[in-house]
Amino acid sequence: MARPGQRQKGARRTAPPKQRRVRHQDDVISVLARTAREIEAAVLRGRVTPAVRTKFQALALMLRDERARVQAAPGNGSHRAEELKRLDGIAAILAATAVRDAGLLALLAEDTSVSDAARSLKREMMRDLGIEPAPEEIASAETATAPADTESRVVPQTVISRQLANPFLAPDFSAVPQRTSRPRRLAGWELLGPLLSSFERAGGGAPACMALPAPTARFTPAGLELMPHQGQLVAAVAAGHRTFLLADEPGLGKTAEALLAAEAANAYPLLVVVPNVVKINWAREAARWTPHRPVTVVQGDGETADGFADIVVLNYEVLDRHLGWLGDFGFRGMVVDEAHYIKNKTSQRSQHVLTLSDRIRSRMARPLLMALTGTPLINDIEDFRAIWQFLGWIDDSKPLGELADALEDIGLTPADRGFYAAARQCVIDLGIVRRRKLDVAADIPARRIADLPVELDGQAGRSIRAAERNLASRMVAQYETALANRSSDAGVEGIDYDLVRRVARSELKDATTAQSGENVFTMMRHIGQAKAELAADYAAQLARSTGKVVFFAKHIDVMDAAEETFARQGVRFSSIRGDQTPKARQANIDAFVNDPDVAVAVCSLTAAGVGINLQVASNIVLAELSWTNAEQTQAIDRSHRIGQAEPVTAWRIIAAQTIDTRIAELIDSKAGLAARALDGSDEEVSSSADVQLDALVALLTDALRAPSRHVGALRS
Repeated sequence: MARPGQRQKGARRTAPPKQRRVRHQDDVISVLARTAREIEAAVLRGRVTPAVRTKFQALALMLRDERARVQAAPGNGSHRAEELKRLDGIAAILAATAVRDAGLLALLAEDTSVSDAARSLKREMMRDLGIEPAPEEIASAETATAPADTESRVVPQTVISRQLANPFLAPDFSAVPQRTSRPRRLAGWELLGPLLSSFERAGGGAPACMALPAPTARFTPAGLELMPHQGQLVAAVAAGHRTFLLADEPGLGKTAEALLAAEAANAYPLLVVVPNVVKINWAREAARWTPHRPVTVVQGDGETADGFADIVVLNYEVLDRHLGWLGDFGFRGMVVDEAHYIKNKTSQRSQHVLTLSDRIRSRMARPLLMALTGTPLINDIEDFRAIWQFLGWIDDSKPLGELADALEDIGLTPADRGFYAAARQCVIDLGIVRRRKLDVAADIPARRIADLPVELDGQAGRSIRAAERNLASRMVAQYETALANRSSDAGVEGIDYDLVRRVARSELKDATTAQSGENVFTMMRHIGQAKAELAADYAAQLARSTGKVVFFAKHIDVMDAAEETFARQGVRFSSIRGDQTPKARQANIDAFVNDPDVAVAVCSLTAAGVGINLQVASNIVLAELSWTNAEQTQAIDRSHRIGQAEPVTAWRIIAAQTIDTRIAELIDSKAGLAARALDGSDEEVSSSADVQLDALVALLTDALRAPSRHVGALRS
């Protein structure tokens, strides 16, 4: 789909045919603008639900059609120009919003299919505006509701050619061995909950990693060298293991491990499903580590795909149109990169991945299945479910196959004290591989995070501190109102911390649903804007004294401000953003890596935090804070990875005497789920929502403790 506000290649400037308009066009543009603002507000709050994505795509379609209508309409030229200007403004809002979320950004790609939900919502919006849909839109709607084989939408011509060229190339669906039934002692027990809980309870130095054999270099091409930990996984595949949750920390070379694992298993043809931004990188890595295996990257409808390739790489967003032939292609292996993308089992991308995995497992004896992710758990232990199901370890309700047998063999039930540790080990033995940088310290130099407090002077600093005071005062008022409305026997001495958390939770809920007004999210954005020039100035100093620097920011306007600073100072930079095509993105990465005069890479924290290698730099500037330790770590690990020859320092720019400082402390105190579930740590489970809530709790608590408050205000 074309970017909003732009015509698709080859499109004529004509309005959609036979659309009867009842309302005035200005009403249409106003509705489009209001809808764009609603989407923008949802993204700023971090609430990018499937409904928001559907609304985004429907709005983009409406915007394209309205632009075509305005351009083709007769009449006053100045009026037409004014309408086009307003439409371009809406397009700019959509583009800027999409940069903040990879899922929205993918909807603007030319090869993205339009979902049935988006088409339906577009028709509803048109009806509400008094626009009669074009005949082809009505026909499309009827087709969408009619029974159809949706898995056969697209079959690339070269795939057909492969099937016709040689009968011996037809898929060899090896017989799946029939499992003999055995008595199930645990048949009446609910087991998935206890299995997940066994990881949540893990601690006391029990890392999640299966036993691995001595490393092998047998499958490594001449001139290249694997690290010992990489060679161990390849050796496990050579010994016959076939399912893996490869959860090595970012930067430890998972891509090379997966490619050589396929070589060791002879798992060809191999299907690789990846985020759109790393398709080119996967093709390059495949050419490097398996140079004798042809690789093809599927773009859009697959017109340029090579049906005879051994390795097929495509992105999550185009799976829907290729499910039919992919399921029948005869793949002997499937790799899912950044597997946390499928954590939401109700999402379309997850359902497509699980469908393909199920089809491969049903038709192939012991295929190679690998889920790659450095952050398998983001917000909840339930994030494991989709990954385990992809690997064939469980289904929606129970353990399957080898896992079910292993649980029977331990001779315990969830009512027994030792069940959880033993059950956790059963899952790990199926193929969880987790190595930390600490475990391979000899291979990778040290990493440290250094905080640089900065003072926000001038009007920006004053307005931010005033906004914090207003937010604290608002919560204090809510707290005191709640106290005043209590019954007389419900008193609490001093500060009621349970009530503090309830007030903070209410404020956080309001912040995620409010359309406007100052809240914790808008404050963090304003702080980022105020820090932008200071952070860029420091990055420029680093670049002059130490060499290349990676500059990360969360918001597009912070990136813009930083790039303006670099331009003024004569510092050459490369910009890596979410709104770039894969080709343009790779060109910017290559410029930073290969051109000695390009000193800084200005990167989007969300769009460039995964899937790229920037190890040419050993200094990173984090201009804005993330809400999670995992996102911050992902960004740092673009440089702190195998091949890095120097210690890596991440310089966090912290706005002193603001909520920024408190959030930095909270992020550092919460290492995330992976620490407990996979690394055997006793650290608390946390998520982005935890940090947001705790920041508000701290703000309210500090306000209640302030000496300027009258003691009588703390009524009990």
